[in-house]
Amino acid sequence: MRIVAAYLCPPAVIHGEHPVETGEILAEVRDRHPHAPWLSRIEGIAASTGIDSRGWMLPLDTAVAPTGAGGLQIPGVAPAREALARDGFTEQDVDRVIAALEAVPAAQTVQERTAPAWEAVQEYGERAARGALQIAGLDAADVDCLITSHSTTPALPGLDVSLANRLPLRDDVLLLPAAQWACIAGTRSLALAADLVAADPDRVVLVVISEALSTTYQPADDSLESLIVRLLFADTAVAAVVTGRPRPESVLRLDTAWHHTLPGTQDLHRLETRADGTHFVMDRRGPRAVQETVVAMWDWLRGRHQDDETWHPDLLLAHPGGTRVLEYMEQTMPEGCPPGILGYSRDSYTSGNRGGAAVFDILRRAHDDGRKTGDRTVLYAAAPGLTATAIEGEWL
Repeated sequence: MRIVAAYLCPPAVIHGEHPVETGEILAEVRDRHPHAPWLSRIEGIAASTGIDSRGWMLPLDTAVAPTGAGGLQIPGVAPAREALARDGFTEQDVDRVIAALEAVPAAQTVQERTAPAWEAVQEYGERAARGALQIAGLDAADVDCLITSHSTTPALPGLDVSLANRLPLRDDVLLLPAAQWACIAGTRSLALAADLVAADPDRVVLVVISEALSTTYQPADDSLESLIVRLLFADTAVAAVVTGRPRPESVLRLDTAWHHTLPGTQDLHRLETRADGTHFVMDRRGPRAVQETVVAMWDWLRGRHQDDETWHPDLLLAHPGGTRVLEYMEQTMPEGCPPGILGYSRDSYTSGNRGGAAVFDILRRAHDDGRKTGDRTVLYAAAPGLTATAIEGEWL
């Protein structure tokens, strides 16, 4: 897909303000699942992630707290009373048993997990949006289109309408919510923004991604996959401005975008809503499938530069879901790529997987480090589906 050049201003990045140490997570897991068959391996599993701490929008205590409604909840009380009475319990005995059952800790409900996270997503998203506008030297009144994404806190109306009221935006602003983009929210939102400004170069597009991935932390889930999910995710809100004409604040020109979807891979990574909230489910075949999208991306880039056998990116800002695929990217990249081309991506992962916010966080790290004008830059991300988006551009 060809894009008439679009221009990206530096993103604003708001990290989760509550640090959650890996040691805290391991202690909670040991206490809750003392007989899990994988318990003896958790130190090694945790070390393999390379993450010592991650920031959440809400404290760990909020994720592991029992439901405020007690262990036995309505409508369970009335049937329990009837069953006990039929078995000959006195009314006084029934009262005691019911009181004991209600005192048993139980998992929080979907509402208890999601409602405070959704409030945080809106607050963090607003802060990121205001930061991005300030960085770009613009006001809310200058925005013509708002693209938003938030994948683990379903809401209708969503983040787009919330921000339209909070900032506030003009009433004629085009709102484009994309709640299910997940890990490709960064790259795909930029591709869409570039298309929008290509149609009208005077447009100003604001992109806001706010992810409370900590809502996938499910204390009662004793699967090995759940342990890995507990360790991986961080909460982050990011935002950036895309324009059709260069601004003094612009740092990256976006030239071309590429999209790719692997058929038959929709079950490899997915969110499942259960009684206690949102669970992120991963299949071990996932990294190998992501590698297929990496091969396809390199094929696309080679095709674009077939007349220049020496072409290679100077900078690769990639969110493939984990360090294992980053290693594969290093093994398959074109000859001549500079050492450390994935350094910013690796740095970002050391404080957690940020999902859709990751590419903007990685890009901000590159910007803060200082890149030279003309650096050939590729942004890449893959997401559940399994789908991927890459953008080629040049540092300004």
